Amino acid sequence: MSELSSDLMLFNELVEVLLNEEKIHPVADRIEASKLYDTIDLSLNDAPMLEAEFKSAIKDVLVATPKTATNLFFNQLFGGRQSKAILGDLLAVMLNNSMYTYKVAGPQVGIEQEIIRRSCEIVGYGPHSNGTFPTGGSMSNYMALIMGRDKKDPGFKMNGASKPLVIYTSKESHYSNAKNASFAGIGRSNVRYIEADSSGRMIPQKLEEQILLDLNNGLTPTFINATAGTTVLGTFDQIDQIADISEKYDVWLHVDGAYSGPVVFSESKKHLVKGVERSDSFSYNAHKMLGTPMTCSIILVNDKKYLYDSFSNDADYLYQTDGDDFNLGKTSFQCGRRNDALKFWTLWKSVGTSGLSDIVDHQFYLADVAREYIRGNNDYTLYSEDESISICFNYKNIDPKILCNLLYEHQVTVVGFGSFNEDTFVRLVTINATNKKEDILNFFKVVEEFVANNPAIIPISEVSEKGA
Repeated sequence: MSELSSDLMLFNELVEVLLNEEKIHPVADRIEASKLYDTIDLSLNDAPMLEAEFKSAIKDVLVATPKTATNLFFNQLFGGRQSKAILGDLLAVMLNNSMYTYKVAGPQVGIEQEIIRRSCEIVGYGPHSNGTFPTGGSMSNYMALIMGRDKKDPGFKMNGASKPLVIYTSKESHYSNAKNASFAGIGRSNVRYIEADSSGRMIPQKLEEQILLDLNNGLTPTFINATAGTTVLGTFDQIDQIADISEKYDVWLHVDGAYSGPVVFSESKKHLVKGVERSDSFSYNAHKMLGTPMTCSIILVNDKKYLYDSFSNDADYLYQTDGDDFNLGKTSFQCGRRNDALKFWTLWKSVGTSGLSDIVDHQFYLADVAREYIRGNNDYTLYSEDESISICFNYKNIDPKILCNLLYEHQVTVVGFGSFNEDTFVRLVTINATNKKEDILNFFKVVEEFVANNPAIIPISEVSEKGA
């Protein structure tokens, strides 16, 4: 037996250990960060380890690592496992292709391009559209900003800025926009954060007012970032109205759908991104709503010309055969790039577009289950609105920061908190499409039981005044 065959057998054994552990302990025992290196042997030694010791060390790490696929993980914008996607990711590891040329990736190039082609069709982009797989949602936003910058100031990439550029985004948008403005040479101070309404949506009127103000001050409106699924409330900016403004003032419009952009696959929910076909670029993360392993991020561009204008560069040692359409390094940010497309392709291929729609729709169904439970229980206060998979609430007016931290520290469930305006609340995310109705109801059960059984560590003096 080869070493690889032996290690694959070990892999299967370790997977069984993990799956069994998840059944018994859906939440991993928390290790204090300050005690991590004293609790688990993570050291790298000079001498090789014995096989039994090696296996034991890996098992210790697996058991202690936070479990993101169980029915008690609701903390972040990912979770669960789509089996066919995992299969594709494992195959991508075995193949180990880099995606910059057809010469080294072969059919994998076709797989990536087919995903992009079909995604463009579903979004409503035209025949000149294309895209690529960045390293994540933040990078998607960055690439969109670079294209918007270069369109508005074509000499920027060679000579630097020739005019003062300004970008616009909601106060509720992703934090990457500020960083990206810095990286792109535009500057954090030239980011305009537009006021959001009571639902967390960017107010189009306020956007236009700010653009006019900047124009009157001799500045150059360059880029608008709209959000399809804000990080906290999970709400959707009014893309159609924002597109009117973008077209009126000739400003690049990017729709950041990293969180909830996959609603484009759902017949019942795609109205939430009405007008997305009018955007210059659109991004979504298949590793969020669609359940592929991380990372699997996609940015689509209505006109592929801008991908080439901003990111293409010649390199004779790379591009030796085939045309630009098959040499994907011409339109990607990085050179060496792992194959993130195969896992999405194996999922999409197996379940079809209708299956992706079902995955999305099920998350909204689970969110409805959660909201219905909250609305039917006077001990709860609901903060978020319908048509979001972020359910923001408080229980018995307990300080949500205290409650979430205690639930985590006592290995009850993993859920986070968020804030909007003056309110802070628990944020339950129903993004794990492998969950069922009973899993959502069980979440509330375990929270309520924990509070009832632990009055001493949740003192009444630490509750908020809201609703009291």
